[in-house]
Amino acid sequence: MTTPATPGTSATSAQPPSTPVAPEIVAEDPDGMRAIGARLAPVLQPGDLIILDGPLGAGKTVFVQGLAAGLGVRAQITSPTFVLARVHPDGRLPLVHVDAYRLGGVAEVDDLDLDADLARSVTVVEWGSGLVEQLAGAHLRIEISRPAGDEAGEVRRVRLRPAGADWAQRLASLGLAPR
Repeated sequence: MTTPATPGTSATSAQPPSTPVAPEIVAEDPDGMRAIGARLAPVLQPGDLIILDGPLGAGKTVFVQGLAAGLGVRAQITSPTFVLARVHPDGRLPLVHVDAYRLGGVAEVDDLDLDADLARSVTVVEWGSGLVEQLAGAHLRIEISRPAGDEAGEVRRVRLRPAGADWAQRLASLGLAPR
């Protein structure tokens, strides 16, 4: 089964089993990753938490570049690895971009006071699995991987996994709902 995709990307999934399966979106190159991020931006709301999972070099920051562009953020988006968090207030919604790679646990996440901005911003956390889910009652987990045997190439596989609230409905409005 194929779902409509943004130029530079394609979305496919296997036949649905008894539990929902997140569709797989294939980004052929960095522009495809940016397109996926931009495609998601229109359905984002204040208070949204997005958790990005993937190995080093998977394209997490590239995804955020597209999401930021879709929100109208004018600033250059770079990895916040060494500063941990960057706030971009100039888009349709403020964007808080966090890199949790160097954080040792939930206590260090709490020290960042991300919850202070969460209600009015879109918060995107790279490497946030197991560390930030408690910040919001719902979140969208985005898993990025490279195809087996193509670890050095530009192709990426992306899965959107909604958890709670109305994420599934919002993804459905984009043709990206779990099936």
